[in-house]
Amino acid sequence: MSRGRRIEVKTPGELEAMREAGLVVAGALTAVADAARPGVSTAELDEVAEQTIRDAGAVPSFKGYHGFPASICASVNEQIVHGIPSGELKLGEGDLISVDCGAILHGWHGDSAVTLEIGAVADTDHALSEATKAAMWAGVRAVVAGARLTDISYAIQTAAERAAAEAGVEYGMVAEYGGHGIGRQMHMDPFLPNVGKPGRGPRLRTGMALAIEPMLTTGTGETVELEDGWTVVTADGSRSAHWEHTVAVTDSGPWVLTAPETP
Repeated sequence: MSRGRRIEVKTPGELEAMREAGLVVAGALTAVADAARPGVSTAELDEVAEQTIRDAGAVPSFKGYHGFPASICASVNEQIVHGIPSGELKLGEGDLISVDCGAILHGWHGDSAVTLEIGAVADTDHALSEATKAAMWAGVRAVVAGARLTDISYAIQTAAERAAAEAGVEYGMVAEYGGHGIGRQMHMDPFLPNVGKPGRGPRLRTGMALAIEPMLTTGTGETVELEDGWTVVTADGSRSAHWEHTVAVTDSGPWVLTAPETP
């Protein structure tokens, strides 16, 4: 491995190892999505994720990380990120839940997040999640050799603004949180903002890996951290969505390391 102006560069074999970790995360999120329904607690979803990860021979990245007590972050409705799973928090019809999950396999990390719709959700909440997902994919497509780091930021921001304009609404971009480098550690240099002008920051090189993770709200982008020291909520009580993939730079374009295998 080498350092590419603070972004670690992996060998092809190391990226293959990261892909294996990414598939574990994809499997855990699929299992959580299958289990998520009205009446199920977020603690139950955490148990599903942890069992799936451990059955694959991996270890949850989040559990014990700086004292975090669970294997997933389960953030419901106005919760943006870092929600702590609880047996008392049961999902209800119309809820949005963002599930962030990480796994370590043979020393390598995978990190991904999805927003799940519980039953029939409001059209505005569905549109919010779809806009956030579209922003993530715009960021993914910008992960190409020769680009600058903030080209990804600009792609995310532009896609979010386009989706808002098409829906005739305004979305809040959570600028305080963003993507990051990833490899043998879950959070590595650089911090990747979800907003910004293009053409700035280090140039992307084949072998780099980044987590792309926009977070949008139906209100402002202002946040509040709860007294538990983890859960981040919207300051105005508006709904939030969060999507994330781990992506590698390759000679043939972006490689989504946490995407599920296609049949």
